[in-house]
Amino acid sequence: MVEVQLRKRNACVIVLGDIGRSPRMQYHAQSLLEDNYNVDIIGYMETRPLDALAVAQPKCKIHELPAVPVTNLTPKLKLLFKAIWQTLSLLMALISIRRPNFLLVQNPPGIPTLIVCYLYCAVTRTKLAIDWHNYSYTVLAMGMAGGEQSRLIRLTRRLERYFGAKAHTHFCVTQAMKEDLQRNWNIGPVTVLYDRAPAQFHPIELAQKHDLFMKLSKDYAQFMPHCYADLKQSGVVESTALTQKLSNGTVLFKPQRQAIVVSSTSWTPDEDFGILLQALESYECIALAEPHVYPSLLCVITGKGPQKAQYEAQIAKRQWQKVSIVTPWLEAEDYPSILASADLGVSLHWSTSGLDLPMKVVDMFGSGLPVCAYNFKCLDELVKHGENGFVFSDHVELSEQLRIWFEHFPNNPSIVETRSRFGRSLHQFQELRWRENWQQRAAPVLEAFL
Repeated sequence: MVEVQLRKRNACVIVLGDIGRSPRMQYHAQSLLEDNYNVDIIGYMETRPLDALAVAQPKCKIHELPAVPVTNLTPKLKLLFKAIWQTLSLLMALISIRRPNFLLVQNPPGIPTLIVCYLYCAVTRTKLAIDWHNYSYTVLAMGMAGGEQSRLIRLTRRLERYFGAKAHTHFCVTQAMKEDLQRNWNIGPVTVLYDRAPAQFHPIELAQKHDLFMKLSKDYAQFMPHCYADLKQSGVVESTALTQKLSNGTVLFKPQRQAIVVSSTSWTPDEDFGILLQALESYECIALAEPHVYPSLLCVITGKGPQKAQYEAQIAKRQWQKVSIVTPWLEAEDYPSILASADLGVSLHWSTSGLDLPMKVVDMFGSGLPVCAYNFKCLDELVKHGENGFVFSDHVELSEQLRIWFEHFPNNPSIVETRSRFGRSLHQFQELRWRENWQQRAAPVLEAFL
């Protein structure tokens, strides 16, 4: 009887994007597995997904979608071809999965995802749940001539609204989005499921930071010791640009060490890294003028995306003395560690709809990392200026926040109370993790479909 019941706990998680770069949908899948569901995941496999999903066979099956072929069509015909290709490949994948109790679908992208999933659910009498991360039409409008007023964008919005309303239940990432879905889209019921950091994002000990710096120094010279005389010091057996390990196993920060600023990104137009580069330019001037007051900065920008080469070309032109930048793609297990090893995080995300929140900030808070975040409509649902982080609107404000935070680093007496206040807020944030939040908010909604 128990086996029959477990066989009927089938869920399908759909992301018409790279599974490995869709952390929230991966966390959904992991939570479903932990709640004894069989899970089918449909999406692209450009980067490695979480190990918890890859090793969960046969309970978890990943159905890889074929990449859209490269064509020489005009932009509009290319979009049409992409929609047709994805429609057919998604339908083929849906035919091959175990009969689910429900589909849990990421939006965006909503076209053709919502249409295909609605038709599948209508034919098979499967429940449909949509997790709204943003709106497809606002994301598409960002790179479209005419913006939201173009005919294609207006059509996308109508389709997204019509088929979105056909779902049986909805999750979203902010209270502001819930109110917008209900008031302007007539969509419901909607459950706000805030992003929370899973357990792997947590503060770490200095010895773990040293191990990460040693690993990174093999590929990035910025992490290597600036002078090999470091290793000739009595009792020093390992050294990086920031730390040294003694023969008795003790790890110490180096005196007058550089500070680490970290930012993670998908290198897309909804993050203007020109703001960070301008702020770092200003910091360079300040630090050169008062080198004994302001430390050198090592800025680590992680991620993959379409604008990465463009910004790397801009970075290569900078001839800075007090600021250096590396742009690695980190292994999944190293990303939480670099956040926990940094001294300040920067988020440049701005929402195309003004209604979503940057998950990177959630990860940073989970790792105990204070954050400077670009301000937009509903950011205060996550970052509260002066309470758990800083909020900026331009490069001038960001450069001033960098100056204040790193003045007399690491022992600036003028911001002791600020650091203490941030620490208390981040500790409170870390008390509720993704798993517990999902069980409280999402599990009861999905259990109702069984």
